[in-house]
Formats: sequence, C-alpha cells, structure tokens
Amino acid sequence: AAMTLVNYYLGLAIERWSQWRTLSLITAIAFDLAVLGFFKYYNFFVESANTLLSSIGWTISMLDIVLPVGISFITFQALAYVIDIYRGETRSAKNIWEFALLTAFFPQLVAGPIIKARQFLPELQKKVILKRENLLQGGQLFMLGFFRKVMIADRLALFVDTVFAAPQDYSTVTLWLVTIAYAIQIYCDFSGYSDMAIGTAKCLGYDSPINFNVPYRSRSITEFWRRWHISLSTWLREYLYIPLGGNRKGKLRQYLNLMIVMLLGGLWHGASWNFVLWGGLHGVALATHKFYADYLRSRLQIPPSLHTVLAWLVTLLFIGLTWVLFRASDFAIASAMVKKMFALTDTAGINWYATSLWLSLPAMVLADYFGVLINQGVWLKLNRFSEWFWLWFWLLGFLLLAPNNPQPFVYFQF
Repeated sequence: AAMTLVNYYLGLAIERWSQWRTLSLITAIAFDLAVLGFFKYYNFFVESANTLLSSIGWTISMLDIVLPVGISFITFQALAYVIDIYRGETRSAKNIWEFALLTAFFPQLVAGPIIKARQFLPELQKKVILKRENLLQGGQLFMLGFFRKVMIADRLALFVDTVFAAPQDYSTVTLWLVTIAYAIQIYCDFSGYSDMAIGTAKCLGYDSPINFNVPYRSRSITEFWRRWHISLSTWLREYLYIPLGGNRKGKLRQYLNLMIVMLLGGLWHGASWNFVLWGGLHGVALATHKFYADYLRSRLQIPPSLHTVLAWLVTLLFIGLTWVLFRASDFAIASAMVKKMFALTDTAGINWYATSLWLSLPAMVLADYFGVLINQGVWLKLNRFSEWFWLWFWLLGFLLLAPNNPQPFVYFQF
C-alpha cells in the first residue's frame, strides 16, 4: 500500500511539475530501493558485516523480518513506472486504482513476468468482456504451465532435493544427472508459473508478454538471456545496462557494464553470496562472448555446422554448472559437487539413475512445442469431438499421474 501511494503521487509530480521532476524521481527510486533493501537484504548485509566486525568484538543485531509477498517484482514494476514517466515513454495512471492494479495484479504478482506500465495500462482502457477465445487460449496455456510444474518439475524435485541434501553420498555420474535434472526442473517450474500467470490474465482479457522462449536452444549465453526470464533481462537492459552506457562507451566499458548488471541481477535473485557469484559468472560469460564475437569468431576457421553444435554444447554446459551454484544452499555444497563431477575427489557413491529424468526430457520438448503453438495462436478450439477427447485425456492424465509431493514454486523465495 505504501509503495502504491508513494509511486503514484510521485509519478504525478514527475509528469505535472517540471521543476520537481528530477527530485521526485530520485525520491521514488530511493524509497523503492530502501523498502526492498530493508525487507530483503537487511539481515544479509548485517550478517556479512558481523563477519568482519567479529574480530573487534562488535556485532549488529539481526531482525526477524517477514518478507512481503512479491516484493521483488513489485519494486521493479514501480521503478519502471516512475522512470518511464520521467523519460516521457508513458503517461501516469488515470487514477490510483489503475496503478494499484498494475502494482498488485494477482496472476503475475509473486513470480512475474514483470509488466511495465506502458504494456499494462493501455489494457485497462479496453472494455472487459469474457470471450470464449480468451478462455480457451488462456485456459490451455494455464494447463500447459500446470503440466510443466506438476508433471515435470515436481517429479524431478524428489530426485534433486534428495541428492543436493547430501551430494557427497552419490557418485559422479549421479551428480551429473542431477545437474541436468535441476536445469529441467527450474525451467519447467518457472516457465510453468509464467504460463499459468499469462494464461490466467488472458482468461480475464489481459495480454501479457511471454517470459520464456525455448531457452535451452541457445547457442550463446547472450542468446540465453534473450530467451530466459525475458521480462527481467529486458528490465535490466533498459533500466541498468543502457543508463550505465551500454555499448556506447567502448568495449572495456561494455564488459564492465555487463558485469555490474549481472552482479546486481544475481543479488536481486536472493540475499546470498551464492547468487552474487552466480550473477558474476554470467557477467564474465557475457563479456567473454562479446569479446569472442567481436575479435575471434571471424578468425577461427570453424565450419558453421560444427560451430553451431559446439556453441550449443558449451552454452548448455556453462548454464548447467552455474545452476549448481544457484541451487546449492552454500559454497561448500556447490564446491563439493563440482569437484566430484570433474573427478577431483573420489567418484564413488550411490548410483541413482532416476526414471523421472529420462521421462522429463521428451516431456519438456513436447511442452515447449505446444507452448510455441499456443503463443502463435494455435490451440484446441473445441469444435470437434476429437479436440474434446484430447482435452479430457490431458485432464485425466493430470488426475492419475500427478505426484503426491506438491512443491512451492522455486521463484517464490525471490
């Protein structure tokens, strides 16, 4: 409520009072970041500070803070709103209720996609009519997201959670398999939520931007971030990377900007040094790819088809290994896993060739195929018996095959 009131009235000040534009913008940004910083990062920074202060006998008290629902996504949407008004890219909401709906639109509140005012506010000017086509497309997109989450991600969670709890007990082969399993789990879990959020909004008559575009087809880390969590990567590019100078101030500055953006992006994901390092590694990878594309690609005489395969494999390997850092609860577990995966320690342990992993691979590919079709406007129109048959076949499949271990969405913690 406080963020809604403050950003709405400061947005009006930016738009209407030219002499107060810059001060109003700075105040809004400072307020939003202060709220996010206190609730999400206070204890993280205090704990880090206490590690340094312990040598001189000082400590700062920790607080028992309850993290508000959706705080990360609300903050980014509020920041985009006031910045876009300042840039002249959008008008302020017509009234506080419109902005309140933008701030707390329930389908995507907890895990995105991040919706900008210039995308959402025009939708509010439409007459709200519940249409059969919207219900069919939105409902089927919701069911696809439900399939990704329940039938793929939650099944893999049984394998992933068990191994990550005690990776030292499992063999090298199993650790590689669980790395692949987690890469599939987090993708299906997060993209499943996005599908359900976008599908729910579509049923209500609102169009939301897609958030994933088959990211594991990427042949570079740059392409990966154009396909993965698109609303976040777009936000980071528009409101951090470009204001820092983007690629307009020389190559070294571009590489530095990429590092800064990804370090902050990693910290946004959670109050842990694991996420900071994860973001830093992706920043290094983005800078390395830019350097390779600018200076080395044309000099290497690699056949195009071979280059495509190698680029895809290297990109998948890097993403998979960094997911270990993302998933592990601390550096010790991540380090132990990576060492054992590359046979730097004893490779012995329990061999677990999880059946759910082998079933999830074709299921993920099939879900991606149907997701692309639905986003292109191809869905069951339910005008024929065969289409009704497939719908009920799908629903009965959920009923009979859904696992009995409902898991919270991975991105709920952010």
